[in-house]
Amino acid sequence: MPMKRLFILLLMLPLWVVSCSDDEDILPEQQKKIESFMRNTLRLLPEEELEEGSRLPFYTRMAGRSVYRYINEEDYYNPERENFPEVTSSSKVTLTFSNYVFEGSRINGIPDGGITENNIQSVTPPYYSNDPAFEEYMYAIGLTPGAWNFEPLVVNMSRPNILKGVAVALKGCRQGDDVQVYMTYDMAYGDDENIYWVPKESSVAVFLKVVKVE
Repeated sequence: MPMKRLFILLLMLPLWVVSCSDDEDILPEQQKKIESFMRNTLRLLPEEELEEGSRLPFYTRMAGRSVYRYINEEDYYNPERENFPEVTSSSKVTLTFSNYVFEGSRINGIPDGGITENNIQSVTPPYYSNDPAFEEYMYAIGLTPGAWNFEPLVVNMSRPNILKGVAVALKGCRQGDDVQVYMTYDMAYGDDENIYWVPKESSVAVFLKVVKVE
């Protein structure tokens, strides 16, 4: 299969049927790991613990503690944000994204100022991305030019042919938001066998930018 079409499997694979795992401990373990990471590494509060009027950074638990969303606080608390278009179940949303297998450690994107010899080793490689900021990096570590499509992805929310966890997290976001989404395996690739670089029953993180909402 051409590399250019891997997004069909890696972000746009329709995964609306939740499979049952042979290991009943996987889901609670992944939930615990994500929540610990949100609290202790990202220093975020659960949304329900925020005091009225607070402007602290927080995360939202969604889909029965299987999806965790963090909207960058500079975007969320922007006084103009309520004027920006909101993602609903009938929206058309333009996105850039980077997908990662989540193992409980911090994910480092492209540093401010771009890639240099001194910082390239600190970047966490995504298993797939259409973010133009990653194009130079991916070529530097060996991706064949043209193998990935770095054009924005357009999602019809009435038929969101994307990872279920991403579709859940997008609702309520607004145009311009930088969003981090962490999901348990049942909201990503289920208990399917390994999908290219994604091991079976993996927890997944998706960093995305809501470029446009129509």
